[in-house]
Amino acid sequence: MATLFAFATAATASDEALHAELALLATKRIYFAHQSVGANILQGVAELARGAGVPLRIVEAPRAAAVDAGTFGHFYVPENGAPLEKLANFEAALGAGSGIDIALIKFCYVDINAGTDAAALFTRYQATIAKLRAQNPNTVFVHATLPLTTAQTGPKALAKRLLGRTPYGTIENVRREQYNALMRRAYAGREPLFDLARLESLAPDGSAVSVAWDGSIAPAMAGAYTDDGGHLNARGRELAARELIGVLAAAARPLQKIDGFATRVRMSR
Repeated sequence: MATLFAFATAATASDEALHAELALLATKRIYFAHQSVGANILQGVAELARGAGVPLRIVEAPRAAAVDAGTFGHFYVPENGAPLEKLANFEAALGAGSGIDIALIKFCYVDINAGTDAAALFTRYQATIAKLRAQNPNTVFVHATLPLTTAQTGPKALAKRLLGRTPYGTIENVRREQYNALMRRAYAGREPLFDLARLESLAPDGSAVSVAWDGSIAPAMAGAYTDDGGHLNARGRELAARELIGVLAAAARPLQKIDGFATRVRMSR
């Protein structure tokens, strides 16, 4: 009985924290550039908001200037497979003096392939964010890791390896991890970071899913969170949406001084 009571108490606290975070976001101007996986996550956000009874307004907006107060604005940033174009289009869409409280761009798994120079892409990302930060000094920028895919397994994958070829999801996830490692090194613990890749690679039982290629080991997507190897199913989108809500809510809170350092403290969940 005590265990059931403790579980119910924890669940109630979690629900209350989620409601408070969503209620806070409902007062902000948010701008989210994404593609299909981002749409999966936004569906999860909308579902959680409905379940929590919070009227969170989610609106597609090709320009940040069109995002009103109390609106979660988003747009499908072109083009998939061309991350440098995405950065340029995000820069144009956000513009200068946008009045946006929180902004972020999330790449898609198709933006990285075997030939991607992860370091060069990350350098361009940082340059774009630095420019936008200077043009929008009151905007908090949230950073996001690249989503992953599952790795090909079974007889076809074995045959490819025997022929010296790489099964799908091996070298691609290695390249994604190269980019994501740079993202974590630069921002984890310093600026808001939505680590989607970490969530996707931890199976429901807590075990880490990974792939190996040419001496490198990299996280891969857990099959429980997808029906097609890349997009998020109901379980995956709820997990990702809860994390995004928490990260955005932390970014939305006023700065607090702790031991002389300015920081945003995330609600315990």
